[in-house]
Amino acid sequence: MSWSDRARVAAALLMALGLGGCFQPLYGEASHPGLVEDMRAVEVAPIKDRIGHYLGEDLISNLNGSGETPPAKYRLVVTMAVNSQTPTISSQINAANAATVIGKATFTLTKIEGGAVIYKSEATSAAVYDRTLDSFANLRAARDAEIRIARSLADEIELRVAAALGDKR
Repeated sequence: MSWSDRARVAAALLMALGLGGCFQPLYGEASHPGLVEDMRAVEVAPIKDRIGHYLGEDLISNLNGSGETPPAKYRLVVTMAVNSQTPTISSQINAANAATVIGKATFTLTKIEGGAVIYKSEATSAAVYDRTLDSFANLRAARDAEIRIARSLADEIELRVAAALGDKR
């Protein structure tokens, strides 16, 4: 490696280090002061069914991963609808060899004082799993698909709640 090549590599590294502090999260504390406290002050209402339990736990973790419970300012109410589709059926055994689980979450973020609706929307996610002739394996695969859907929906809802609370400022 020649002297000029080493100088170019060193210059590129110095530029990368200099720009490293320029990037900030879109809905971070620096660009929206107080947003982190507002996110932690969101109370997640209990969600029905097993997938609702997974989604609720993921939302609580995403919105307030600190373990502290500040006084709630906002309430997030989520309703879930889940259905399963089996688009392909094996002709030899006359059974589905794959399934798609689709989860649709409708959610509303309201202010606890006064009950004013801040944001209302819905999010959809899907997960595919392989089916076999073993019913326990199918049950476990379907449950794993529900867990993946819950994580995906929690991430989507968290981002939208952050955007709604960030726009309020």
